Amino acid sequence: MAGTVNKVILIGHLGDEIKMHYFEGGNAIGRFPIATNESYTNKQTGQKVTTTDWHNIVVKNKLAEICEKYLTKGDKVYCEGKLKNKQWEQEGVKRYATEVHVSEMTFLSTKKSLEKAATQMPSENHATISTPQKTVVPETNDDLPF
Repeated sequence: MAGTVNKVILIGHLGDEIKMHYFEGGNAIGRFPIATNESYTNKQTGQKVTTTDWHNIVVKNKLAEICEKYLTKGDKVYCEGKLKNKQWEQEGVKRYATEVHVSEMTFLSTKKSLEKAATQMPSENHATISTPQKTVVPETNDDLPF
């Protein structure tokens, strides 16, 4: 293989609200954790075991603003991006973190859209509410002619 690939795809639930940071010039960064779960049955005990992994998500600029507006803790999302490792020193101790820098995201369920749909529908139809999926791709300035 001639090149290398750094690509991550995750489907999980937000573990917290989005923490936004705004910079001069209109740039923004949003950070939030998502949880992914894996379940299996222990062969020795026959008991179902579920493990949860937490992932640090980073979104930038317009995508960050859209996430802040529509997502809340517990919402299910599809994230596609790349891994970035960072390292720093705190009180003489080296710290490390791995982040997923998201370039594409699909909202699989949002509480805000479910609440909005529930208020607009008759009470007997609440069980049939479905959330439309929203795919968000940040704009890029691309000078390529094709």
